[in-house]
Amino acid sequence: MTEALSGGFADAPTDAARAFRALLEAMARPGRLQRLTQATPPAPLSVAAGTALLTLADSTTPLFLAPSHDTPLLRDWIAFHCAAPLCAPEQAVFALGRWEALPLARFALGTPDYPDRSVTVIVELEALEPPNALLSGPGIQTVQAAHLPEIAAFQANHARFPLGFDAYFCAGTRIAALPRATGVEAL
Repeated sequence: MTEALSGGFADAPTDAARAFRALLEAMARPGRLQRLTQATPPAPLSVAAGTALLTLADSTTPLFLAPSHDTPLLRDWIAFHCAAPLCAPEQAVFALGRWEALPLARFALGTPDYPDRSVTVIVELEALEPPNALLSGPGIQTVQAAHLPEIAAFQANHARFPLGFDAYFCAGTRIAALPRATGVEAL
């Protein structure tokens, strides 16, 4: 249990502010890599994903853990540091896991009246390179090269705009984002 008590922010106000700024920058500039180093969560959670959870999740944001990340230690760590209630995919505000373990068809994608009532997925990847996609849209001057776990799913997600999910991609201490408003082409 002591492992679950460590790994949070050392200086919570400063660390949270810096992490929040990096998360906003990532979402505002799709595909551009940011660095998050404020947390040291237990495996299999990356430093970037752990920092994102500490910054974004709290007792009002239900979290779905994919089987790839649903471990007793990680559940305890989330309960202690974030207090985010764990839930089924349909109720999730955030979802965390490896791409292939996330049940995308079960997540909320918003409604025409409330497109913001959708999930944000935090996807753990081995690496955020090499680029395999070109992104375009808000926050991108012309195009931005990025590494995505799959192209077709993000093209379909963009086609549903303003509905759909937003995504963060994490590997080690690096994070990138892909909002649903961003167009995706294979590279």
